[in-house]
Amino acid sequence: MEKQLSSLSRNPHELYYLRMQRTKEKIEREKTDENMYQSNRKLKVCVATCNRADYSKLAPIMFGLKSHPDEFELEVVVLGSHLIDDYGNTFRMIEQDDFDIGSKLHTIVRGEDEAAMVESVGLALVKLPDVLQRLRPDILVVHGDRFDALALATAAALMNIRILHLEGGEVSGTIDDSIRHAISKLAHYHACCTRMAEQHLIAMCEDHSRILLAGCPSYDKLLSTYHRDDYMDIIKSWLGDKVKDHDYIVALQHPVTTDIQHSIKIYGLMLDALISFNKRTLILFPNIDAGSKEMVRVMRKKGIEQHPNFRAVKHIPFEQFIQLVCHAGCMIGNSSCGVREAGAFGTPVINLGTRQTGRETGENVLHVRDADTHNKIYHALELQFGKRYPGSKIYGDGNAVPRILKFLSNINLKDPLQKTFCFPPVKDTISQDIDHILETQSALAVDLGGTNLRVAIICKQGSIVRKYTEANPKTFEDRMRLILKMCKDAVRDAVHLNCRILGVGISTGGRVNPQEGIVLHSTKLIQEWSSVDLRTPISDALGLPVWVDNDGNCAALAERKFGHGKGVENFATVITGTGIGGGIIHNYELIHGSTFCAAELGHIKVSLEGPECSCGSQGCIEAFASGMALQREAKRLHDEDLLKVDGMDMKLAEPITAGHLISAAKNGNSKANAVLHKASMALGVGIVNILHIVNPSLVILSGVLASYYQAPVQHIITERALVSAQGIKVVKSDLEEPALLGAASMVLDYATRRTY
Repeated sequence: MEKQLSSLSRNPHELYYLRMQRTKEKIEREKTDENMYQSNRKLKVCVATCNRADYSKLAPIMFGLKSHPDEFELEVVVLGSHLIDDYGNTFRMIEQDDFDIGSKLHTIVRGEDEAAMVESVGLALVKLPDVLQRLRPDILVVHGDRFDALALATAAALMNIRILHLEGGEVSGTIDDSIRHAISKLAHYHACCTRMAEQHLIAMCEDHSRILLAGCPSYDKLLSTYHRDDYMDIIKSWLGDKVKDHDYIVALQHPVTTDIQHSIKIYGLMLDALISFNKRTLILFPNIDAGSKEMVRVMRKKGIEQHPNFRAVKHIPFEQFIQLVCHAGCMIGNSSCGVREAGAFGTPVINLGTRQTGRETGENVLHVRDADTHNKIYHALELQFGKRYPGSKIYGDGNAVPRILKFLSNINLKDPLQKTFCFPPVKDTISQDIDHILETQSALAVDLGGTNLRVAIICKQGSIVRKYTEANPKTFEDRMRLILKMCKDAVRDAVHLNCRILGVGISTGGRVNPQEGIVLHSTKLIQEWSSVDLRTPISDALGLPVWVDNDGNCAALAERKFGHGKGVENFATVITGTGIGGGIIHNYELIHGSTFCAAELGHIKVSLEGPECSCGSQGCIEAFASGMALQREAKRLHDEDLLKVDGMDMKLAEPITAGHLISAAKNGNSKANAVLHKASMALGVGIVNILHIVNPSLVILSGVLASYYQAPVQHIITERALVSAQGIKVVKSDLEEPALLGAASMVLDYATRRTY
């Protein structure tokens, strides 16, 4: 009774709170019990492999699953061309890798035409339900874009078995695209290889939380084993004792199922070019797609199997194939291996036709999409054979399997199978094509300064091909008219200079919204230049994409692509000219800030009082250390007759500049020296603040005053920075035109980008 009265006397809000707490504790106990059950239960993972190519991607995952028997139970299903003698009976290599094959399904209907592919899918759909019902896996792992994989995904989805799809989101040619995306729509989880593939999956409405950017599993084995001492033994075992390193070709061409006759024609032209090129060539038989039988007939009609320069094979173990591709003088064909794995070694690749159109590629790949003549393919061989390119890791870094295993272990089987959807944008890819090989990819760069308006054609190496300079008009209408005229003149001249203009980059003073291409607020030096949309009128007039950014940010971009900042993850660029500006690169990316005014370095406060700044405030770095500030102090000393000293060359009618102040200080003028010391201190303290906020590994000084400020600023950092920042170097920029080069870099980085 006393207990009841006690409860009645309590605040009703408190009673509600206590009831909620008890409910919460009960839910947490149930959740803990469920998690303990889940953690003690093995995840049954079924890996289904259809052919030699997908096994090279699936095998590393299978080894990973097998090495964690306490967490995973592995089941292996083999079907498709693995079980066909003409394609090497490649199921034996799975057995040699010591995997227990739970089921072998003969699903291929021979004929190698469109009807046979459809019948093979149907046969697989008839046989798979019994196997999946018997195995009852928690997860089915499916790879890629083959018609066999589509049958697997269809059967599993209809039987409410969760699907992990590998290498979804990629783009290529032929029916493979449609099949790959169809499997992605059926799959519940995704392990993709590249950032662009991830973005494609998101754009296809897949749940971002169920997408893992893992990299390609084959890279785990590829990057760890391709440096072998016995590689020449492997090469000689396939191509003979006389073959030399980097002096042979690997050829692998598959049919394009959406245009079989054309792909057969390209195959014949490739063989003719290889015969003419007269190099030792290892050629693999095509896959089992429709059209492969006709391609084999073409190969035999040309006597390739008896030709002394050729070795034709049906299958090569993946470990040996890695060595052969790595040390080849060139790889030719349309296999995805050419645009994926070969890039890791820097092996030159010639990609023929449309089968890999849209794939992300490294610079080692030369596309011959319209491979309509023997001469064009032969010319591509001349361009590529024997070259070496930097290794590319677009498709992986060698750590895909640990990521995938962790992803699998975190799957909650209590989560609903039904997906959720979203609709983000996605960018296209642009890659090199042989039809433009003789043109120089270039950018049109525009620099809007307070005095001059400059336009330049800049090639991708950073060389200025041609530059145009005019006085910057005072009114908006005249300025826009002149910009368009100068750009049109440059585009016309670019044709005669053999430059292909990819886009326009604009560097301008003031605060810029680079997403919309709008100048939000201008500096006092450029009149009538606020709330100006630069992108739309210029893009409409020229038919080119247009990038716009602040001149300080452009200086940082120029250093990142062409200067001291190349390959540096974190650095700051400070412009010391008429004003003080700059940009900050963090994690290789330019910082813009939430309202696009990040890195306004000239307006860092270094004094609560001090001279008035052009921004309207007081005590900014720019008010002490800019060219305008030094000129102001030089004029003051001159007016007081305290500037000129013996040994100083100074004409009576000459306008007073910051250069006179520096000259006076060098000739022993104590007043001038005091002004410069104060300016150096203000700039140095401001840069110390930058070091303490974003902690870059390098500071680059740009502009006309950079050579003077470099040593004093380095000294101030050593004296005033925290111990961990005192060793950060200050260097002078070597770039003569940072604003133009930075404007060009926006175009060259994005318009030629292979990876987004």
